[in-house]
Amino acid sequence: MDQATRKARALAAGARKILVFTGAGISTGSGIPDFRGPDGVWTKREPVLYREFMDSTRAKQEYWKYKAETFPAFQAAQPNAAHRALAALEAAGRLLALVTQNIDGLHRAAGTGPDKLVELHGTGLCAECVDCFAWTSMEEAVAKFNHDGAPPQCGCGGWLKPAVIMFGQPLDQETLIKAFRAAEGCDLAISIGSTLSVEPAASVPLSAKSAGKPYLIINRGPTAHDALADLKLDADACEVLPELFS
Repeated sequence: MDQATRKARALAAGARKILVFTGAGISTGSGIPDFRGPDGVWTKREPVLYREFMDSTRAKQEYWKYKAETFPAFQAAQPNAAHRALAALEAAGRLLALVTQNIDGLHRAAGTGPDKLVELHGTGLCAECVDCFAWTSMEEAVAKFNHDGAPPQCGCGGWLKPAVIMFGQPLDQETLIKAFRAAEGCDLAISIGSTLSVEPAASVPLSAKSAGKPYLIINRGPTAHDALADLKLDADACEVLPELFS
């Protein structure tokens, strides 16, 4: 164990109400691509905006085409050592909340409880009707699209939309409030695998730091909060987290 990891372990050792904030970097080891990072998918492909999706059948078709292309990777992905380490942290009674930007469902699959998990950007494993708000599995929705290439519809006749927060779509306020309340109540904030550049999500761990709580960042490459953290580890979460909490 190197010196920086020993320092991080000491910082975490006394914490009993840990707020964990995760981004795409925690899931790349499971085969999930980074979408919003500096080298992410959205730097190479123009995203469909929420308003465009709602207003245009062609935009719906384009968005579902992209979802159909990427869903197999989500479906095949399995939790990695970092996801499992956070589930173990909860089992040890030390996790206050796990706030994630990710839509891959891997924290749930690793065993993080729904009462601890705050999915700021929704879930990529389901689709939601924009009219009646009924949910459908993404597998079923993608199968409908692949069958005839038409944007899938709910049984009520409404359009289906992946149950994720799209570009230009506001975050659910109740979900955001839950995340910030956890930041108020924690005794340590740890950001893992996020460049901390997407707002308002990135303000969640920062609000804990602003309230005087220790702030640890684990990420490959720079983040927007590096100068503000008590400690920054430029490291792979899959390698560091099992050591950090052992």
